[in-house]
This record gives sequence, C-alpha cells and structure tokens, in this order.
Amino acid sequence: MKTYTPPPDKSITIRALLLAAMAGGSARIENPLLCADTEATIRCLEALGIRLCRDGNAYIVEGRGLKGFRVPGAALDAGESGALARLLPGILAGQDFPSVVTGSGSLLNRPMEPLAAALKKIGAAVKTSNGRLPLSIKPASLKGAKISGIESAQIKSALLLAGLNARGPLEIKESAPTRDHTERLLALMGAKIITAGARIKLEPGPLTARPLTVPGDISSAAPFIAAAVLAGRPLKIISCGLNPARLGFIKALQKMGAVIKIRAVEAFPEPYGEIEVSVSRLRAAVIRAPEIPAMIDEVPLLALMAARAHGTTVIGGIEGLRTKESDRIESTLALLAALRVTASYKGGSMRVIGRPAFAAAEPVETFNDHRIAMAAAAAALVCPGLEIRNPGCVNKSYPGFWKDFRKVFNPSFS
Repeated sequence: MKTYTPPPDKSITIRALLLAAMAGGSARIENPLLCADTEATIRCLEALGIRLCRDGNAYIVEGRGLKGFRVPGAALDAGESGALARLLPGILAGQDFPSVVTGSGSLLNRPMEPLAAALKKIGAAVKTSNGRLPLSIKPASLKGAKISGIESAQIKSALLLAGLNARGPLEIKESAPTRDHTERLLALMGAKIITAGARIKLEPGPLTARPLTVPGDISSAAPFIAAAVLAGRPLKIISCGLNPARLGFIKALQKMGAVIKIRAVEAFPEPYGEIEVSVSRLRAAVIRAPEIPAMIDEVPLLALMAARAHGTTVIGGIEGLRTKESDRIESTLALLAALRVTASYKGGSMRVIGRPAFAAAEPVETFNDHRIAMAAAAAALVCPGLEIRNPGCVNKSYPGFWKDFRKVFNPSFS
C-alpha cells in the first residue's frame, strides 16, 4: 500500500497568518503552505507593517495587536485568493485608516456585495465596485450585533475578525455549519468565543500569540482519494487534517460504497490523522444540499466519482459553485463531457449517469481552476490519452501536485 502526505492546509495557513498578525506577541506557525494564495497573504500583511520571517519549515509572525497595523501605501492585492479577499476586510474594518482590497484574474468577477452587506450590519464602512472588487474600507466604529442566515465560512470569518474590534458581543447563526477553522484558531489565541452547532458568540477583545502546526490539507488529499478509488489502488494518507466540517467528500464516497477508514487524533485546535482507502465499487447516491458545505471544494471530484458509479447520482445544493475560480457547474460538466459521461444541471442539482469506463472524447479545459485540473488528473489515471490543458493552474493551492501525483500513482501520462 502506497503512503501519501498531503501539503499543509491552505485555509488554516491563511487564517493562522492573519490571526497571528492581529495577536500580541510572536507566533510560530509550523508547516505553513507555500502557494500563490498564501504568498499573497504574506505580501498583504507586510504591506500592513507585519514582520514575518522564515525559520526552517516555519514562519514567525510578529503580531501588532488588533489595531496596530500600518497604513498601506497602495491597494492590498489578494491575488486570486477568495479567502484572503474576504477575510482581510474583516481586519481592516476596525482600523483607523482607509484601505482598499483588490485582486486579479477570476477573483475580480466574484461577488463581494454579500460580504459588504454582512460587515455593514456591525457598522463597517465598506463599499464594493459594482458588487465586485476593489473593495473600499473607511474607518468606522464597529458594534455588536446578532446576525443570522450566514452561508459562507469566509463571510463568517470576516465578521468574527471584525467583531474583535467591536463595542459589543457578536452573535452569528449560520444557515448550516461551515468549516470552523477561524473559530478554532480564535479559541487557541484566547478569544472569548462560544460555539454550539451553527451558533457562534464572540466577545470583543485582544488575542495572544500561540504556536501552531498546520496539518495536511484534506482538499488537496481528495484528488488522491478519488484516484485511488477509481484505479483500485489502496492508499494510506497520513498527517492529514480531519476537521469534521471538511469530511463531506469522504462521507459521500462512503455512502456510495467506498471503503475508507479514518483514524483521527483529537488534537487542539485541529484534529488530524490517517485516511485509508481500499479497493471499492461505487453505487449511485443522492447527495443533498445540507451535505455540500462540508465538501464545497470537492464537488467536481464527487461528480467525477458519480460518473463511475452504478446508476444515476444526484448532487443538490450546488448553485454557489457558479462563482468559484471558474463557473464550477459548467467546468465540471465540461470535464464529464470530455470523458463521454452523460450529465446535466437543473434547479440547483447535477445529475450524473454512471458508466463502466471513461473515454477521452476531447481535451479537458481546466478554465484556470486548480480543482478542475486536479479532478482531471484523477480521471486521466484511468483514461489513457486524456489531454489536460493548462495543468499549471494547480499552483494556486498545490504547486507540487503533479510531482506528488506521479510519485504516488506513476501514471502513464506525462
């Protein structure tokens, strides 16, 4: 059985860097991810006066407290990182200087009005550019509030970061629980935060720097899980983050008949451990909307797995995928069409008719979307001759993806 260690978690790395910058003292972040999105995070923090230095496989972040940031000399460029573009305004909303957050590529087309509307509920002075980036933020006196109906982990996180500088408690009720890395890191750094299911309560106040080791990224491991199941090759994944709010893809595969075992270590702030994938046969299943937040990054992979399952799989509640790095509904359908798989989308749900084998009908267009490229790699492992265009777009989250994929699976494609 092959063994694979995924790269560090992107979501946790970005949040750890931002929160360490807001804390008092020096924080050592072990095993951070180095990719385009985290490099953009570091550049933005340096522009705000934060000192970061590399020490072996760690970053040391010299925090400046909640309101100790320096006035940036220009707009803060989030690159193509949706997480950074949404979390950073949460920090900036409570500062005593104006600022602008912008980005590049597909991020410039992603909606920012929901973020601005949420921050305005606690008194932030935030303005979008026709609903998109750049985002202008002016100094404002933030207040506590009770906010319900939050559907995005990134918007929730922005509210929590802003809430640290508010004049009263912040209470958030999510429509359904989303990934809770921000809440866990806030608790690690001494914030007065209480979570109960989809409800969160945060008292304003300072953070204290704490050391942190970033676990492996389960979203980066997911294409390897998919490839192992598709190719019938047993695989053990080690040192992988196992946050319960990120296990949706594995649970969906188990529902479809995949034999996958999880061995978790309940560490604070994030559980981690091993995932063992065995040879499996898949059957169709119905994946409902409440299951999607726990696998929001893995829906293209799930559709790919459905394409090899016996029967017709329905994946519901995925309308939010329209505004990712690509329109992931259309790019996923294009991937399946390139494999001669019959699939359709209507009314928020995708229907995928499984077939016993893939056939390379045409090259796969990645649409500059790292998740589509990694799903295509899993498909290519069992579909000789499949061409993947712009495979380098994986650098957004996983620069070493192709090297690791070749090492684990020794595919026939180059």
